[in-house]
Formats: sequence, C-alpha cells, structure tokens
Amino acid sequence: MKENLNINLKNLSKFISFEEVIAHAQQSVRHIDTLNKGTGQGNDFLGWLSLPDDILPQLDRIEKTARHLNSISDTTIVIGIGGSYLGARAVIEAMSHSFSSLLKNKHHDVIFAGQNISEDYLAELLELLDGRNYSIVVISKSGTTTEPALAFRILRDHLEKKTGKQAAAERIIAITDAKRGALRAEAEANGYETFIIPDDIGGRYSVLTPVGLLPVAICGLDIRMLIKGAKSMEEITRNNKHAETNPSLIYASARNLLLQSGKPIEIMVGFNPKLHFFSEWWKQLYGESEGKDGKGIFPASVDFTTDLHSLGQYIQDGQRILFETMISVNDPVKKLTVPLEKNDSDQLNYLAGRRLSEVNHNAELGTTLAHNDGNVPIIKVNIPSLDEFYTGQLIYFFEMACAISGYILDVNPFDQPGVEAYKKNMFALLNKPGFEEAGKKLKERL
Repeated sequence: MKENLNINLKNLSKFISFEEVIAHAQQSVRHIDTLNKGTGQGNDFLGWLSLPDDILPQLDRIEKTARHLNSISDTTIVIGIGGSYLGARAVIEAMSHSFSSLLKNKHHDVIFAGQNISEDYLAELLELLDGRNYSIVVISKSGTTTEPALAFRILRDHLEKKTGKQAAAERIIAITDAKRGALRAEAEANGYETFIIPDDIGGRYSVLTPVGLLPVAICGLDIRMLIKGAKSMEEITRNNKHAETNPSLIYASARNLLLQSGKPIEIMVGFNPKLHFFSEWWKQLYGESEGKDGKGIFPASVDFTTDLHSLGQYIQDGQRILFETMISVNDPVKKLTVPLEKNDSDQLNYLAGRRLSEVNHNAELGTTLAHNDGNVPIIKVNIPSLDEFYTGQLIYFFEMACAISGYILDVNPFDQPGVEAYKKNMFALLNKPGFEEAGKKLKERL
C-alpha cells in the first residue's frame, strides 16, 4: 500500500497549538458539507470535486491525441494564461528532466505561449519555430482573452504560412467551451479537433481536465497515475469529517488561525527546483480564490536553498508577518554522491560518499529550525516522492483546502472579479470600440 501525503504541524506549536487547529478544523467540517451539497458561494463551479472519476472516459482520447501530435511534429506550442497555463506547466516541470530541451535524444518539446504580451518573447518564439515542425494546443474558454488570443492569431498565421491552411488545421487542437465563444466558432469553421472546458470548472481548478492533461500527456507523462493520485486524495478528504485525519481541513484551519494571529503572508517553500512552477500554480489558486473583499492571505514563494542566499535574510530577520508552507519530498529520482578529493581544499571530504539528497535534506531541517527560532511558523506537507501519483495528491489536496479556506474567510473561492480591472483600462487605452470615452479620461490621468 502506498504512503499518502501528510502534514506536520510540529513547527507551529510556539504560535498555535495542535488542539486549536483540530478544534478549528472540526468546526470547519460544515464547509465540506457545503461543498458536497453545493449550497455555498460559487456553487456553479464545483465540477472539480468529482473530476478524478468524471475525467476517466476522456483519457483514451487525450492519450490518442497526444500520440498523434508526437507523430506529426517535434514541438507543441501550448497557448493559454492563468489556469490554462500554470497547471500543465506545474506538472510538466515537476516530473520532466531539468534539461529536457537540451537533451540530444529528446523527442518532443512543449513550449508555452499566450501567458504574456511580450513582443520579444513571441518574435523570438517565431524565430525558433521557423526551424521546427510544430503543432498548437490553444486553450481558452472564450477565445477573446487578450494574451492567448493575440498569441494564437500570430502563431496560427505563422503555421498556416508554413504548412498551408488545411495542413495547419490538422495540427491545431482547441480546448474551449462546449458551445459558445470565438474559439469554439473558429474551431468548427476550420475543423480543429476540440476538447471541452466544462462550464462548472474554473481555470485554476482545471488542471485535471484536458486543459492540463493533454499537454502533460504530450510530454509522455502518466496522466492515469496523476488521476489515481488525485482520486486517492479525494477519498481522504472529500467526505472525511474527522478533522485529525483530513489533511485539507487541517491545512485550511492552520493557515487561517495563523492569519488571525497576525500572519497575513504565506510563503510556499520547495527544496527542489522542479517545484518552482507548482508554487506558481499554487499562488494563482490561492491568490485568485481568497484575495477579495479586503480579505485573504497573500501567497508568495521561494526556491530553497537558492533563495536562502537572498530572501532568506528577510524571512529570518524581517517583519514577523509571515509563515511558511514547505513541500518536503523524501526521495529524489536520481542518485548522486559526493566524491573524495585528495587535498580537500574545499573542506567537503566529510561529505564524501554521501548522497546529495542527504545534504539537501539536512539543509531543509536546518532551515526549519533556524526559521522557527526566528519566529516563523512552518507547516510541512510531506510526500514520499515527486511522481505523477503524489503530484495528483498534491493538486487535489490544495484544491480542496483552498475551497474550505475560502469559505472560512466567507468569500467566494471560485470567482475572480478583480481580474477585469486591468483589462478595462487596457482596452480603453488601446481605443477598443466602445471604450473611447473611458480612454480619454484615463489618458488625462496619465
């Protein structure tokens, strides 16, 4: 039997007691009922709850499409922003070779676009693609979100000029709304193969839909094991009303008690650089879900030990307004030992013959002790290894905890009204039809 993800609250004891966390978690069980009954805020976006089962009928076609794209191209450009980008990249970066794009025996590259409006980025991407045999996966519910829509227009034009319009259409996969929107209309007009973004699943909760699973499958990763891990965490959390054995309840309660004690900033910590984009996905999940109505914990992230030599100073000695959540991975995939040097000029022979993972693990323990001594509360999320199964567990664990935490804060964890503010200003400044008057007023302010 596989071990499961677990939480260690030992390094919270100076700030809040385990008993307080469990009592709060037991009071928060009602939010699980609210989610399962669909009676809370945002109850039209709860499709993610049952995704580990609901997505199973689509896995064959997702895998078939991934094999097809691998067979006709050497590169796939995945176009999307926010949840249409971060979930897939988080999973891919967590389990792919750190230097996969540089390996001589590589087979297929996945490159992301549409997550920014940088002219240099897209122009340089086109320079690369001049010499590549590539396909496109475009992800957008509406087809009109500025960043991915611009990238798709430019890349589709490039691909059509390179291969011809009909051949390009056979290399474009659209993941979009079932019936509505500009991308749906374009896909039907041009004959693109399509996958559906369910109406009841928001972008940041969509990694276990085709939005995340198709790019992950294109990279050759095991999407069935990813779903299996998520399913196991669903069984542990979704209907578990025993606070002490429900990690999502415990995490949601612990972080909210820390907020109440004057800690409004949460820093996600990883000691493996492969977790960098997982932290980026987590930041979107929690920032967009909780940051509204003047409420919420501000999500930040660091990569240790790298950032111990920069931001580590502030975490150790700066304002005591933050806490850390560490993802601790027990076993690395690779094995590397420290060699013995005859003259020992770097004074590292005491480590000779020992695995680098042992050094990294002790750096993690040393950091935990130092930061805790510096009055930083630390929540540890432990997983045995960084593979598809445990990544699936992490995804569902954080999603469930996020929904519970949003309800604890009494906000809708499934909307994002603040995201529209910059868009309206940008449209006005660009003189988009219908925004002319607003544009004049904004330009006067500038």
